[in-house]
Amino acid sequence: MAGTLGLYVSRLFAGWLLAVFAALSAIVYLLDSIELIRRTQRLDAPLLLLLKLSALKLPHLLMELFPFAVLFAAMLCFWRLARSHELTVIRAAGVSVWQFLLPVLLLALVVGVLRVGALNPLAAALYARHEVLESEIFRGRASSIAQAQNGFWLRQAGAEGNAVIHALRVASDRMELFDVVIWSFARPRPDGEQGDRFVGRIDARTARLEPGAWVLTDASVARADASPQVEPLMRIPTDMTIEQIQDAFAAPETISFWDLPAFVRTLEAAGFTARRHLLHLHRLIASPLLLAAMILIAATVSLRPPRRGGAAAMSVLGLVAGFVLYFSSNLVAALGLSQAIPIHLAAWAPAAVTTLLGVALLLHQEDG
Repeated sequence: MAGTLGLYVSRLFAGWLLAVFAALSAIVYLLDSIELIRRTQRLDAPLLLLLKLSALKLPHLLMELFPFAVLFAAMLCFWRLARSHELTVIRAAGVSVWQFLLPVLLLALVVGVLRVGALNPLAAALYARHEVLESEIFRGRASSIAQAQNGFWLRQAGAEGNAVIHALRVASDRMELFDVVIWSFARPRPDGEQGDRFVGRIDARTARLEPGAWVLTDASVARADASPQVEPLMRIPTDMTIEQIQDAFAAPETISFWDLPAFVRTLEAAGFTARRHLLHLHRLIASPLLLAAMILIAATVSLRPPRRGGAAAMSVLGLVAGFVLYFSSNLVAALGLSQAIPIHLAAWAPAAVTTLLGVALLLHQEDG
């Protein structure tokens, strides 16, 4: 009986999840398309191009809204069981809430794993294409390079030492830097000499990245132990590529889950900060647990017999709890990015705390 009941409840939940997911997809696509049309009124962009742009962004938006789809589907599923008095029959048969919740929780975990392993790579690839296309439409250029208000900064690690590169402007399509300043620092030597020793500075009009080297024009070289020299053309060896530099500043949402671990290691080895990407990776890993937490939230507010009343108030309470969880997880993530709390705690705490809270409330409600 337990197997048949679990299959029935799982099928009911899966049906509601597909229905809610389809409804959210249609609503999100429609609203995003309308917003794009409003933004491009003066640009005279083709309608089909705007619809394509919305379609490219849709999987990314659905990844963000997926926990809410699970919450709504679970609430509708449990409300359906309660309204049809099937829940009363199930409990009269001696089946505890944990027995018929377990298949739904397992299904949510499986769906969460599929979301991370299958939907995320697709969403990341399409969102990366969306970013390029949006940049071409609204800015007239394609660029995935992040620049601060005071210019472009880059750190390069080499066998003999490190270099810090600064440029006021960047042509990202051919990776050419303008008004470039390069500071060179020596590595520690075996004899115990301290590292990060300044050894020289190079000012150049431009620096273009070619295979194996930065090619500088009109370079003025100033070294600590020599007089300044002017080099019309100068090459500085490097193992960087255009793809590596562009990817270093790409949004974590544009990188597949399967590529994130190696990408984080590459960033850290090159001297870049990888906190955003590391946080995004751990939030993806923790997302199946977050879906299970949504199931528990739905159960605490929806498994209420109709004769007790207050179903509408409890449903509103469940929706509020879901939104509070979403915004609190974003707040904790911001604290993690600001180094106020560890990255792993910022990624796992919201889902873990909500899961434990949901278990405690169900224990109190059913067995207390």
